[in-house]
Amino acid sequence: MVVLLLFFGMKTKAQLPEFEKYPVYGGKDLGLTYAPGSSFFRIWSPPSEQAELILYDKPLGGEALQRMEMRRGEKGTWQVTVGGDLAGRYYAFRVMVNGKWGKEVPDPYVRSVGLNGRRGAVIDLRSTDPPGWELDKAPLTAYKTDAIIYELHVRDASISPNSGISFKGKFIGLTETGTRNSGGLTTGLDHLKELGVTHVHLLPSYDFYSVDETRPDTPQYNWGYDPLNYNVPEGSYSTQASDPAARIREFKQLVRTFHDNGLKVVMDVVYNHTMLTEDSWFNQLVPGYYYRQDAKGGFSNATACGNETASERPMFRKFMLESLRYWVEEYHVDGFRFDLMGVHDIETMNLISTELHKIKPDILLYGEGWTAGPSPLPEELRAVKMNARLLKDIAVFSDDIRDGIKGSVFEHADKGFASGKPGMEESIKFGVTGAMQHPQVDYAKVNYSKAPYAGYPWNVVSYCECHDNHVLFDKLAISAATHSEEERREMHKLALGIVLTSQGISFLHAGTEFLRSKNGVENSYQSPDSINRIDWDLKTANRDVYEFVRALIAMRKAHPAFRLNEASQVGELIRFRDDRDNVVSFTLDGAPVGDSWKQVMVVYNGNPRSMSFALPKGKWKVHIQDNQLAKNRAKATATIAPWSMTVLYR
Repeated sequence: MVVLLLFFGMKTKAQLPEFEKYPVYGGKDLGLTYAPGSSFFRIWSPPSEQAELILYDKPLGGEALQRMEMRRGEKGTWQVTVGGDLAGRYYAFRVMVNGKWGKEVPDPYVRSVGLNGRRGAVIDLRSTDPPGWELDKAPLTAYKTDAIIYELHVRDASISPNSGISFKGKFIGLTETGTRNSGGLTTGLDHLKELGVTHVHLLPSYDFYSVDETRPDTPQYNWGYDPLNYNVPEGSYSTQASDPAARIREFKQLVRTFHDNGLKVVMDVVYNHTMLTEDSWFNQLVPGYYYRQDAKGGFSNATACGNETASERPMFRKFMLESLRYWVEEYHVDGFRFDLMGVHDIETMNLISTELHKIKPDILLYGEGWTAGPSPLPEELRAVKMNARLLKDIAVFSDDIRDGIKGSVFEHADKGFASGKPGMEESIKFGVTGAMQHPQVDYAKVNYSKAPYAGYPWNVVSYCECHDNHVLFDKLAISAATHSEEERREMHKLALGIVLTSQGISFLHAGTEFLRSKNGVENSYQSPDSINRIDWDLKTANRDVYEFVRALIAMRKAHPAFRLNEASQVGELIRFRDDRDNVVSFTLDGAPVGDSWKQVMVVYNGNPRSMSFALPKGKWKVHIQDNQLAKNRAKATATIAPWSMTVLYR
């Protein structure tokens, strides 16, 4: 850090460059504009005294073929045109600031790269389109609350020997059909269709830093929250990382196949920090500008990753918007999950939402409404969950319902409602109502938020686990260790039942539907495949859990009472009943929203014993009784088994 500050003359806050005086470039041609007859290169670097383009015939190493001086362009840009067809060449830039040359780097906008992303690659993007790409069309989602999200890591999905998938750990592994586990049950794409989810949320699939693409046969693992090249798919997920076009073509093939099979694709994006700091492409071209600074002039760190980006500065705002637009327009992506969205400013997030909805009206946007540390950006300007009402068509994760269901993610032994912790009823009710205003919720007793923060049901993502922290199965194994395996199995079902019967947008972590475990590893971001891989034979071993979750998803999709869209509907159509210790029950009026179930009753029991509840007058039918689908539509009874849920209707 000291070296960097001395290098660029940034010792103190007083000596920081006056970033607000940098010209803002409004053009859309930053990076490479390729044509067979010539290639045009433009970078933005206002403080530079000189800039050059370097051409190579190799992705790594080797001598430069040519070094070309770039000339000053408008608004702080540098540009050069190279005649002839450069397809197959690689390139980088370097700039001189304060009389010293920086390192050779691709530009932040680079859209195709060589091995390990250290140089840009010149290709014709149109040659990467799968057959019929121009006809690709995603299935329509009428309302955001119709979404049932399935969070999946590309490598986890197929790397297990029992996945039945041939292209293990690859984008196109997820395009295979007819794959089966050892017991003959569906896996991969066929499983996703059978389960009934609507959106597949892929953990970071852009080009990230931590996996060495020159060693494709060596097992390597990372979640991918270490971004390197934002506009390029990850090479290790390609069948041929050495071919710059392959990763692009194969990611498009994945998207096209998912769309053809009724699924949408959500990308997990990490614009809040970069893996490299001093040496990042951003910082090498425009020192300091793209990052926030602390009081001493160093990099502020609200991400706990060594830096935080400055979304409020015009050129990083521009970068975020154009990068996201690119994924929608070039790759037909259907949504984005924003890592540590609370680092970004509200104005930028709302601009992004407005522009992306113009391109794809049913695009799905959601993110983590918090930071990992203090930020110099005032909280009232940040996209944190308490400002959710100010976010335009963007949802935030509800950590209130997450920890209300299973206990604190930071206190491993802590229980939640589903595992018998007393006093969590109001937190569950807060989650059921989608963090919205409801007259029957006592906000003083909610675990974290002491007031509603969502303006609409689609403002909140309801979940109880994700890739971070312990998966649900492992959390229950730790916090409810004194209970039997069978009891924890029922707790697991209850937890997922609460998620799928709460208002908002539903979110499931891959494999939870058949009790996925990571052997107790809390954060498996760089653990081996043996920890992270999805064991598809668990689907056979835990068939009852899978069928229960599948039934819940089908129920949610069939009945709009579970997917309300207006704030007024939540307050008017949901009525909580005789809540007692570790019992929450409520009715939903379905008739006003066109549901075939005129009224629904849902009961959760987080107790180790059967409980009675007050059954409203009338003829009630049973859809789910004690965590089991009631196929014969039995007559309703006013008791509920331990660690279970019941759904009645009339």
